[in-house]
Amino acid sequence: MKLSSDLAAFSDRIGHRFAKPELLLRALTHPSMTSPNRDNNQRLEFLGDRVLGLVMAEALFDADKGAAEGVLAPRFNALVRKEACATVAREIDLGAVLKLGRSEMKTGGRRKDALLADAMEAVIAAVYLDAGFERARDVVLALWGDRIDAVEEDARDPKTTLQEWAQARGQQPPVYTETDRQGPDHQPVFTIKVTLETGAHDTATAGSKRAAEMAAAKALLQKVTQ
Repeated sequence: MKLSSDLAAFSDRIGHRFAKPELLLRALTHPSMTSPNRDNNQRLEFLGDRVLGLVMAEALFDADKGAAEGVLAPRFNALVRKEACATVAREIDLGAVLKLGRSEMKTGGRRKDALLADAMEAVIAAVYLDAGFERARDVVLALWGDRIDAVEEDARDPKTTLQEWAQARGQQPPVYTETDRQGPDHQPVFTIKVTLETGAHDTATAGSKRAAEMAAAKALLQKVTQ
């Protein structure tokens, strides 16, 4: 099997030429494109999630030999969570080569974090099956780049940190409220307000509720800890 020009270009972007190109095609095929004669990327996503996890666990373990499990765990979560995978997928323009059914095409599937993250994990699995763990590790480390060295800044979930900050001062957990939603159904934009028991609050806007909540929590943390 020979890759099309767009898939060959994508293969170059991830830094791996496939001996079995059908693996890449399967990794980029969303279940909405499934037919009796066509595999999708769900099983590869399952495997790729585990490969990514092992690569990141190993990298963090080696990078800071004195770090305790309680320090490594939030760093690990920051590197493997769906948002991180989707960000990497956007950097290599994975959405442009994602094979989607008509329904997902109409609802902006190429821009959805969940679809991009799943496909990114499937691509990692495809590299692993094509060339083994060491090659998959090299590809992952190259794609994630300096995120591993800079992960400390993003390691703690702002929502968790804000809640811990409030509870340490005898306050109730922060309250998150959706104050606005704009845009079409396939590409909504949410505005979230987070409020502490003291009345301190802040807002943020993002393309998903979770991202808006995280941004609002981060902004309020900066305000109350100044």
